[in-house]
Amino acid sequence: MTLHTQETPPFPPLAAIGLMSGTSLDGVDAALITTDGIRVFDHGPSLTLPYDPALRAGLRDILDRAAHLPENDAALLAAEQALTDVHTQAVQALRAKAGNPRIDVIGLHGQTILHAPGRTWQIGNASRLSAATDLPVIHDFRTADVQAGGEGAPLAPLYHAALLHGHPTPAAVLNIGGVANLTLMTASGSVLACDTGPGNALLDDWMFRHTGQPCDRNGACARTGQVDATRLALLMAHDFFQKPPPKSLDRLSFHQALEQIASLSVEDGAATLTAFTAEAIARTPLPETPLHWFVCGGGRHNPTLMQALAERLSGTVQPVETLGWDGDALEAECFGFLAVRSLRGLPLSLPETTGVPQPTPGGKLTCGGIAPANRRL
Repeated sequence: MTLHTQETPPFPPLAAIGLMSGTSLDGVDAALITTDGIRVFDHGPSLTLPYDPALRAGLRDILDRAAHLPENDAALLAAEQALTDVHTQAVQALRAKAGNPRIDVIGLHGQTILHAPGRTWQIGNASRLSAATDLPVIHDFRTADVQAGGEGAPLAPLYHAALLHGHPTPAAVLNIGGVANLTLMTASGSVLACDTGPGNALLDDWMFRHTGQPCDRNGACARTGQVDATRLALLMAHDFFQKPPPKSLDRLSFHQALEQIASLSVEDGAATLTAFTAEAIARTPLPETPLHWFVCGGGRHNPTLMQALAERLSGTVQPVETLGWDGDALEAECFGFLAVRSLRGLPLSLPETTGVPQPTPGGKLTCGGIAPANRRL
């Protein structure tokens, strides 16, 4: 299925704020775009509000326990309120940065605390956010796909496809956040996607465990280490790599890897985990070999990882900024785009992106506390 051949009635562009809090647990990205859900007419400003250390630590504890947490857990509810308030602050700061323009809708992804076969769980109080901002909020983007039999992830491919329209193909957009995923636009314009394996999460956890630092800044630690080929082969023996795309995974799906490399030095462990991310991407089976790989997410800031990708992948490997995109804002922009698609009833996922049986709409609209005069949708 190609995005730009859909038969859709005329629909005016809307100004949407997208909000994304990724599996790296570092904070909230907010971005403003103008879109009709098929094309993007304007990229507005963006910003990031980091979580404070206490909230980040609380979220990490919840993530570790999420499989066994009841939805009314006191710590969970307190963390959800706190992170919702950070989202609210991000919206207000972005509106001020943009000069307080009219905003039509917010797309709230929320914070993923669990993603497993048949279940995906994001926290974030859409009603609280809507009341605090006086704006309608689209949220719960993944549940409809999962209930229809899909993986529920990745959801960025249709946005990537919209941005890639008109560029030489086949081309891939590679998002390296806590988990890594790719979108392939084929020569015929079809969209394929899947999670590829670990992104930054394992390396971040390794560095925090051994150095107290949240990440391997500029890939400096990995650059001074040696890849342990035996352990890399052991990591690549994980069952996930035997599954064909489309497929998805949770941030903790490979957490056993940290024990499998526990005897390595800090530097060799960082080098091996960096190679693991690159090797998993390179071995992802694709029907066409991309001419170009455009990298977004935090991973593109790691020159050691980018070098490993350039050595392992055919075609050019470049950050998405070479296309004029903002790689730090891309996921937040995506959920503004998907919010408008949700309002139109357009699919958010395809059989080729999540394994859902048919193109599937999604998202829920919340207008909690909005004054009637401000209800524009």
